[in-house]
Amino acid sequence: MIKTNNLSKTYRLGKVSVHAMIDVSICIQGGEFVAVMGPSGSGKSTLMNLLGCLDQPSSGSYHLENFDIKNLNQNQLAEVRNKRIGFVFQNFNLLPRASALENVELPLLYGRVKNSQILALKALERVGLAKRSKHRPNELSGGERQRVAIARAIVNKPAIVLADEPTGNLDTSTGNEIMSIFSSLNSEGTTIILVTHERAIASFARRTIEMKDGYIYKDKINSEIAV
Repeated sequence: MIKTNNLSKTYRLGKVSVHAMIDVSICIQGGEFVAVMGPSGSGKSTLMNLLGCLDQPSSGSYHLENFDIKNLNQNQLAEVRNKRIGFVFQNFNLLPRASALENVELPLLYGRVKNSQILALKALERVGLAKRSKHRPNELSGGERQRVAIARAIVNKPAIVLADEPTGNLDTSTGNEIMSIFSSLNSEGTTIILVTHERAIASFARRTIEMKDGYIYKDKINSEIAV
């Protein structure tokens, strides 16, 4: 499903070149649950941005399903992001003046999908938050806001969910509840790739990729999976 070959990203800061990611080659099959770990500046968020088609690599190749990403135009990339990839962020990225239902409905509206409210409500039901559908983000707890963000990510039934520090702003108990949702989605066939700096969170994944200084230095299968 996902294959990169010598994928690299270099940023220019004035006259200085910053090598954020260097020659990363990975293969992630459909249905995998992968955690990406590493210290700040290791390249893990850069990798997520490239896998999510939010940024373009400086060199190397990236194939997503049957698409060679470098051959897609901006409209095609937007369609891939909207229909094939769901995004979950540490800070939730919810619209403050919109209800939970309206936030979840957004990707459907962009895609001009019919029965968008019904589908959005089903996504909220999937994460156990249907009864809070009319509440705005400031009326929800952190865990509830992240559930809304997950519902928004899965409302289009994407093959892949990318989660960047999805439990970073949550306490341990709430974080484990969120990870249980990801585990359940994965058991239904959704490919999950998440960035985390917490070993306990990474233990929910079946595979851990560790990065350092822009490189992958460890790629292992987890022998024990958290439940």
